[in-house]
Amino acid sequence: MDPTYVSEINRDVKPAAPGEFAPVSLGPILADPPVVLAPMAGITNAPFRRLCRSFGAGLYVSEMITARALVERNAKTMHLAEFDPDESPRSLQLYGVDPHYVGEATKLLVGEDRVDHIDMNFGCPVRKVTRKGGGAAIPAKPRLLESIVRAAVKNAGDIPVTIKFRMGIQDDWMTFLETGRIAEAEGVKAIALHARTAAQLYDGEADWNAIGELKQAVTSIPVFGNGDIWEAYDALRMMRATGCDGVVVGRGCLGRPWLFRDLAAVFAGEAPPDPPKFGEVIETMRTHARLLCEWISERVGIRDFRKHATWYTKGFPGSTKMRDKLIRIDSLAELDAILDEGDPEMEFPPSAMRVKRGKKGGTQKVQLPEGFRNDLQDATPPEAEEPGDGG
Repeated sequence: MDPTYVSEINRDVKPAAPGEFAPVSLGPILADPPVVLAPMAGITNAPFRRLCRSFGAGLYVSEMITARALVERNAKTMHLAEFDPDESPRSLQLYGVDPHYVGEATKLLVGEDRVDHIDMNFGCPVRKVTRKGGGAAIPAKPRLLESIVRAAVKNAGDIPVTIKFRMGIQDDWMTFLETGRIAEAEGVKAIALHARTAAQLYDGEADWNAIGELKQAVTSIPVFGNGDIWEAYDALRMMRATGCDGVVVGRGCLGRPWLFRDLAAVFAGEAPPDPPKFGEVIETMRTHARLLCEWISERVGIRDFRKHATWYTKGFPGSTKMRDKLIRIDSLAELDAILDEGDPEMEFPPSAMRVKRGKKGGTQKVQLPEGFRNDLQDATPPEAEEPGDGG
């Protein structure tokens, strides 16, 4: 690959040596290469997973499915929990705050042969979730966390259960080491750490040192690292620096599903190919939009695609005017007409290799229920079960 398309931070990083990184076993599932698509609310639905799978192997996890809504067979939730007929493994992220509903939802998923893998989210930092004691707040109450994880593992049978979480609430309130040990003791098959606190949201840089600490503390199950995988070589840097067993990719693939192609290349010992020219990006956009419209309806699907359209075009010279049009599209015909105006030979600028997509920067004071810290050993489930935007 032209070294122009390697950012300065990865200038000296080499592709994987033969045998350097092994595939990761999650019970009967083999993650080869050891790459996981992070569950992202409103993004990692069936159309997006299909698109990402077309670029490379890995484990592609659904957006969060709420346990209670699943048990109650809410129509929208049941649709979100569906997989393509040829999708394998079927990997679903389950969100729950009450061991009863988590157990019943797991029974449903396994008993009706709907999944091959269940991931659980304990990292959501969204205010409307944490202020009720859910999401990233749950690991701060280890007995509650333990009971939720136990309910999932007990009812999953041979289906592997994994969990994803953050470092803690804030810099002076870390929970990740205890969370990892609880998961290990309860029979979880792997854990993933987003190396930021809930207070940090998506701001600043992920603390990869925490991933290394977790890997040293949890030794019997695989540890995946999550945070700041913007280029394929970032994955190798993370694994070499921390000793973790695999990586979880979130915002880095927004508008760039070919990142999974690049990851497959570096794990296979090859340099990643050049980024696609704008013409290839246009065709990927058309495919993605059509898949969404077929999945949910043109009216809803094309509006959902608006955010993806901004991510696909971000970084290309002169794309601001096109984005101004794309955020207003109401039909596939409008999308096609706008994309026809693009220059298919336009190359992706090297300066945009690490342009961030998705959540904006900024930190927060984490909102928790009144009296939350009075008894951290309390295992009483929070009253509400409301999913947020991932972890």
